[in-house]
Amino acid sequence: MEGILVQLVAGALGGNAAGAVLKNFNLGVLGNTIAGVVGGGIGGQIISAVAGGNLEGIAGDIAGGGVGGAVVLAVVGMIKSAMNKG
Repeated sequence: MEGILVQLVAGALGGNAAGAVLKNFNLGVLGNTIAGVVGGGIGGQIISAVAGGNLEGIAGDIAGGGVGGAVVLAVVGMIKSAMNKG
């Protein structure tokens, strides 16, 4: 249970960090946090499944959650940018 909470928090942090770096994909603080939390949950589970036993414990949860949050933010930001252009 603690693993998923760490992934969600890491995802929120990863989403906000990515929003700060990728200004074109920034969704605002709330949007970055929501995209990050969703990505953290999904990304953390995918990284855990793919990495097997190589990324165990809190380090794996943080890495998977943070990367997942940043990736989902970037994808949602790209979609938003594409919709605004059209």
